[in-house]
Amino acid sequence: MQNDPIHWHTLPQEDALARQEVDAAQGLSEAEAARRLALHGPNRPPEHPGKSAWARLADQLLAPLVLVLIAAGLVTAFLGEWVDAGVILGVVAVNAAIGYLQEGKAAAALAALARSVATEVTVLRGGRRLRMDAAQLVPGDIVHLAAGDKVPADLRLLRGKELRAVEAALTGESLPVDKRHAPLPADTPLADRRNMAYAGTAIVGGQGQGLVVATGGATETGRIAGLIAAAPDLATPLTRKMAAFAGLLLWAILGLAALTFAIGLLRGERAFDMFMAAVALAVGAIPEGLPAAITITLAIGVARMAKRRAIVRQLPAVEALGSTTVICSDKTGTLTENAMTVRALWAGGLLYEVSGHGYAPEGELLLNGQKVGAGGTVKEALLAGLLCNDASLAHVKGQWQISGDPTEAALVVAARKAGLDTATVGALFPRRDELPFDSTRQTMATLHAVEGAPVLYAKGALEKLLPACASILDGRGDVAPLEAAMRADIEAAAAALARQGLRVLALCRRRLDDNAELADGHLAADLCFLGLAGMIDPPRPRAIAAVKTCHAAGIRVKMITGDHADTALAVARQLGIVGAAGRALTGRELARLDDQALAAAAADTDVFARVEPEQKLRLVRALQANGEIVAMTGDGVNDAPALKTADIGIAMGLGGTEVAKEAAAMVLTDDNFATIEAAVEEGRGIFDNLVKFITWTLPTNFGEGLVILAAIVAGVTLPITPLQILWINMTTAVLLGLPLAFEPVEGNVMRRPPRPPAAPILDGVLIGRVVLVGVLMLAGAFGLFLLALERGASLAEARSIAVNVFVAIEIVYLFNCRSLVRPVWAVAPFSNLWVWGGAGAMVVLQLAFTYLPVFQRVFGTAAIGLAAWGEIAAVALAALLINEAEKAFQLRRARRA
Repeated sequence: MQNDPIHWHTLPQEDALARQEVDAAQGLSEAEAARRLALHGPNRPPEHPGKSAWARLADQLLAPLVLVLIAAGLVTAFLGEWVDAGVILGVVAVNAAIGYLQEGKAAAALAALARSVATEVTVLRGGRRLRMDAAQLVPGDIVHLAAGDKVPADLRLLRGKELRAVEAALTGESLPVDKRHAPLPADTPLADRRNMAYAGTAIVGGQGQGLVVATGGATETGRIAGLIAAAPDLATPLTRKMAAFAGLLLWAILGLAALTFAIGLLRGERAFDMFMAAVALAVGAIPEGLPAAITITLAIGVARMAKRRAIVRQLPAVEALGSTTVICSDKTGTLTENAMTVRALWAGGLLYEVSGHGYAPEGELLLNGQKVGAGGTVKEALLAGLLCNDASLAHVKGQWQISGDPTEAALVVAARKAGLDTATVGALFPRRDELPFDSTRQTMATLHAVEGAPVLYAKGALEKLLPACASILDGRGDVAPLEAAMRADIEAAAAALARQGLRVLALCRRRLDDNAELADGHLAADLCFLGLAGMIDPPRPRAIAAVKTCHAAGIRVKMITGDHADTALAVARQLGIVGAAGRALTGRELARLDDQALAAAAADTDVFARVEPEQKLRLVRALQANGEIVAMTGDGVNDAPALKTADIGIAMGLGGTEVAKEAAAMVLTDDNFATIEAAVEEGRGIFDNLVKFITWTLPTNFGEGLVILAAIVAGVTLPITPLQILWINMTTAVLLGLPLAFEPVEGNVMRRPPRPPAAPILDGVLIGRVVLVGVLMLAGAFGLFLLALERGASLAEARSIAVNVFVAIEIVYLFNCRSLVRPVWAVAPFSNLWVWGGAGAMVVLQLAFTYLPVFQRVFGTAAIGLAAWGEIAAVALAALLINEAEKAFQLRRARRA
């Protein structure tokens, strides 16, 4: 039954009933329903077991950089320094806990799916109508639907009267869909299967009856749950690069330590002494503070983004935004307002514009760009749209909300903008009768008492109403015969509006005889044409500017929607995603492409319409296969698998489904595409700050390793001990390195292209700078160490000088690193007060490290004289100037290139 690969939308009703072995008049018996429930299980999305808690914890601890940190802790413990080992391993524990808590995204998304299914349903069992828990539905049940119901399972519709459903969350279709029950071709896309109703969608009009053909995991919603569960948790650019960097660093450290050990043995040194020297080198070369610094920098980025209305659910997603090369965006509710809005009115031969956004009744009527009053013919057209209408508008908790069909709500809002209120107009012209919208006649009509006389108002498809019109309300508000030339003008105006992606409705009226009862025949002739209303779900005002900014930043924006191609293209053109010659690729066309052809289409096309959930996944994966870093935005159930698969999934917080929010790595609290622009800017700034930290911290580790190696080669005692190395690394990482996380975003970040996905964290220039500073540290620390010994200083004094040289160069190099390109004096000196605070605190700590007895006992230091401090300061100043000279040289070379 539901497990068979049956195309239910292709079957006549009788065949569908026969396949499910059920009588439409009786429904299933309770016994048969119980048997099928045991066979197919409850009508809930399946629960997919996720990783165990231990597996999730192991994933955090086995990351290469964390392994390096664990090695540092174990080596420190081996040296007997239990406090330092506890600090390092504590950092490991904190990092693991943060990553552990970020896991479980797919399980949360599946739980949200379970909550999205209807809880009660009217079903026919044994010839009786019953209300029951939707979880008890089985394939073969006959379900009754009415306006306001949530569809409880996938249904093959058997009959319906004016049945309409909103399927935007599943298909992306922004308008209610008219439902029918006739069979459809096998290749009919999901969004066009008018004879099916899908679990989790909503009925907004009419009544109907359907045959349950799929429940639980076999429904389209359940299938999406499977796609979410199957989607891998992809690494972000940062995690991929840091994993590669950590692996390289690990091998480099082990190789250097082995080289140190071997050189010492060749010089005839004792094996134990050389082993301890190798351990000292390894401790010095391992950047203990790097994982914690990355985590804290990303966390600071999370706080910054929250202030800009972007809530990050996974820390690496902060940086991933800065790497983004392509943003794949859903249309409805993301790039657009998800609010049908009347944009144009054609009445009396004149085209009026209607301003305003969303459902707020705030806007103006414009003619040739000038504000005009609503009078004469245009007022009659607005009146027709308001009276022939079942929607309502209300101000609830500070927001304007609609009840009813979004198309009708758009007409209500347009009338309110012109000063026509539903309650007032309804009292003046009370409704006497109505003909509900019918998918065959494509028209709705209502009968009202106007000054004591019955007047019919109608709205609907132009091709249905215009042939029945005998007259027109002209520009002066007078009734005139509808000549052929005017008919042609009306059709041309409607075509022009349609080319802009607007949905066009005709508005008419007819005066009836007294005591007349409204009938279909009244719509067949003698109508008076009032005007046209053109409406669309419009682009968000800030989205247009945001798309332009993304293009300037080298980021392509692609629209992937379930809506119609013409509508998608019209909105894409308004947004600037495509030009006048741009075209859309439909889901049906995508289905015929193999993976290679799809990769080419994904690169060349920017608008994809009538796309199904699996195709969104295919598109995201095709772009990733092309080497793109993909951000995917969306708000519906149908977006969730692609949100989870993309390098960063971005869900809408206000209008988005819970499924989308739980599957995404980031949620926009204002549902505004423009917020993504701000998030990308922050993401780029955060990555810049991470690069600054890494560029700042590695020379210290490199210089410490060089000092140990140089001492072994020269056959002298170690200028710094392993414990002193740990002091340098841990204190400077916190007090000097972390302030770089607070550096403000540099002004040019959105005027440069995205980083190439394959680019390393540090380019050749920065690697050269790391080597240069490491060599300066070696020369300064080792040179002053030997000079102090030659002058008769004790070993403790000489080592104190060496340690302070390292810290002093780190302090001045910190200011070098506030900008990796601009000179130190071009950076606003007080734009980051944390840098000054950290440097001041480090100076105080170094004085304590050098002079306080407790530090002298623990770290083996000794007091040094003022002359030694002068030499240390001179070395630090020389390092500052040399670094600035190198930076200036690189800048000139880049400009020449």
